[in-house]
Amino acid sequence: MDYTVLQVEPHDDGVVLLQLNRPDARNALSIRLRDEVSHAVESLGSARALVITGAGPTFCAGFDLTEFTAAADDPDLTTVLWASSDRFHHALLRCPVPVIAALNGPALAGGFDLATLCDLRIAAPGTWFARPEVEWATPLYRPLRDIVGAGLARELCLTARRVELDEAVRVGLVNAVSDDPVATALEWAAQIAKRPADAVRATKAKFIDAAGIAARETLAL
Repeated sequence: MDYTVLQVEPHDDGVVLLQLNRPDARNALSIRLRDEVSHAVESLGSARALVITGAGPTFCAGFDLTEFTAAADDPDLTTVLWASSDRFHHALLRCPVPVIAALNGPALAGGFDLATLCDLRIAAPGTWFARPEVEWATPLYRPLRDIVGAGLARELCLTARRVELDEAVRVGLVNAVSDDPVATALEWAAQIAKRPADAVRATKAKFIDAAGIAARETLAL
């Protein structure tokens, strides 16, 4: 696949950096961007860890709502849109190596979900989270529940309230704060990459199994 809205940067230590590259759209997850992320994750080869970040001041503003508007009158586009969504969610959930989100700014809606599908989250000062899509759609629940617990996860799946960085750290949604989250995430990923690959993949397999989500299950509608 030719990457047009995703930058893929392999490192010699086995770490791969993926950068969402639609800064003018706040890295909104278009079908094309989701498919490029899915392809990159599914084509890991010998990679030992992934880091995902965004270009510009926003990590990710969620799904591209212009495509939902167009799909309202186009059944074929609707089919493509949801197939892309399912592939994207499962590619990340089932990625066989650890995935670290380097949060360069706010994570909203599907961008919040993307962060929770990663194994670890390192955030820049000023990062915050919100789920405005609860006004019209159903957010991912189980990945968030596994991180912050059922009580808070239910609250955040039923309200659109904003989670500031200090709360995100306190409840375990953010593992660390860094002025340069990409550099810190790459350092963490490099440390993981030094460990025996089989052991790391076996550990990640436990995370996937514990999620309790069937391989063909639709995660969001």
